[in-house]
Amino acid sequence: MNFLSDTTAPAHPRLLEAITAANSGFEPSYGNDAISARVETRLRDIFECDLKVLFAVSGTASNALALSVLCPPDGAILCHDEAHIHRDERGAPEFYTGGAKLIPLTGAHAKIDLSALDRALAEIPEGFVHTSPARVLSLSNLTESGTAYSVPEVTERAGRLKQRPALVHMDGARFANALVSLGCTPAELTWKAGVDVLCFGATKNGALGAEAVVLFPTALDRFEALQGRQKRGGHMAPKMRFMAAQFEAWLQDDLWLDLARAANARAGELAAGLAALPGVEILHSVDGNEVFARIPEPLAVRIRAAGAGFYQWPDGSARFVTSWCTEAAEIQSLIAAAQ
Repeated sequence: MNFLSDTTAPAHPRLLEAITAANSGFEPSYGNDAISARVETRLRDIFECDLKVLFAVSGTASNALALSVLCPPDGAILCHDEAHIHRDERGAPEFYTGGAKLIPLTGAHAKIDLSALDRALAEIPEGFVHTSPARVLSLSNLTESGTAYSVPEVTERAGRLKQRPALVHMDGARFANALVSLGCTPAELTWKAGVDVLCFGATKNGALGAEAVVLFPTALDRFEALQGRQKRGGHMAPKMRFMAAQFEAWLQDDLWLDLARAANARAGELAAGLAALPGVEILHSVDGNEVFARIPEPLAVRIRAAGAGFYQWPDGSARFVTSWCTEAAEIQSLIAAAQ
């Protein structure tokens, strides 16, 4: 009954097999291998466009490196106050951009409110020397509250920036979970809605450790700079084929979507079971594999004593995260212990 995080889950066997299969013979270093090339071709098919991809070992690295080529040191990155880049990356975006300012915005359920975005843009006039110009809008999908920005919601927010020389970054650590919940295509949720760069996460959805920075057509000219920042920052893996191999197995036969559906299904079951308990309140819509609940302290003590692990969120609520391998029996055991 481990619901602490999807990063505590094991890697999927097919991805481990892919690493073993890639461990044969010699291949060019630093992403110039045949597996990386195949994955890039596959991603072009999945996203229905030309693109470039760079593999990274962590979500923080992919976010910070991507933002470093999107925002100049004297620019501003607009994000939600709960965003991972703002709350949980120890200043990595500021460090890798050379000092770009993060401007946190408000909004219910960790989604940037349109009025808050409009107000921020009005307060940052273009060409005014005393303010940091807005150069990036960063959206998390799933958000830090486990909610999903729909295609219209992404489009609305991205559209606000298109009158400026600004780009849109999407933190997609749980992009697969958002995608299957919304029932749209990868293209519809990203570049067709105005997203320029996606940090595409596999680690939380079955990988051993594999992330990808995907540059869509509007940002293809940033790829060389992205590689340079990755190398300079010490994040360019020499044997990048092993990260690419995970992506190749993950994407094959839509395994990535199947794993996300499984995790989402368990989260739905967990939310329904918790909601039926006296005194429990589900705080956000369950659009993926995270459930945020306000639960009475005696109940929290009881389920912890029974062996359930979950994270105490800063607002006092409890966060439960399911993974690709969470079993229905685990949900049943937790609810039984709670009852």
